Amino acid sequence: MRILLFLQTFTSNMKRTLTILCLLIGFALQAQQKETAFTSGEWFKFRIHYGFINASYATLEVKDEYLNGKSVYHVVGKGKTTGFASWFFKVDDNYESYFDKETGQPYKFIRKIDEGGHTKDIEIDFNYKKQKALVNNKKHNTKKEYNIEKDVQDMVSAFYYLRNNYDVSDIKEGEEIVLNMFFDKENFKFKLKFLGRENKRTKFGKVPCLIFRPYVQAGRVFKENESLTLWVSDDENKIPISIKAKLMVGSLKADLDAFKGLKHPFKIIVD
Repeated sequence: MRILLFLQTFTSNMKRTLTILCLLIGFALQAQQKETAFTSGEWFKFRIHYGFINASYATLEVKDEYLNGKSVYHVVGKGKTTGFASWFFKVDDNYESYFDKETGQPYKFIRKIDEGGHTKDIEIDFNYKKQKALVNNKKHNTKKEYNIEKDVQDMVSAFYYLRNNYDVSDIKEGEEIVLNMFFDKENFKFKLKFLGRENKRTKFGKVPCLIFRPYVQAGRVFKENESLTLWVSDDENKIPISIKAKLMVGSLKADLDAFKGLKHPFKIIVD
């Protein structure tokens, strides 16, 4: 009888010990995992001004999706002119990216736009085994493969990749960030230059921000290759707060107007 009681007590203690060990191991593994800047359900709305005109609104939303049996993030970006601006120049843009939840590698990119009659309808599928991108131009009913880099990004996934993978805690003024980008049918180096930090006044209050200068191609749209300035929140979210652009004709400004589903607290300085 004593032996039976001993065995029961020993077994019970072992179970508790193993349970505690499993919990400790689980917490340790979680602590080792990289903390991400965003999660599914994140949503932004931007108010876009062209000069003094409230030209349009744009949204960005992160969703959970399955693509070819794999769980991925699906980001949908939409932009559309509204009111008075739409009488002169109608814009209806749709950008989508499906990318890996762990690595941030894009698997599919969609660009369907109508900008004052200038239209595109393109789908890009990335194949990393072949190191190819299959570009399906639906407007012209053509398909063609192009070589890509191993660590390539599309123009939507790049923003989320940087939020998750680039440590800005010790970034120095003048430092540049470089990414391999594939857009439409072209590989190129996408560069961001860090300009400094600023407490930027917004509709939500003063927001501590990192300021970047994305290099763009001067010509049809932008006045020069340093025409863009980007403010990103200097917190764990790293969300876009404001964008200013010098265009060939006039200027454009986009400001964060609404948000929901942030993974981390939004840092605001109260006056």
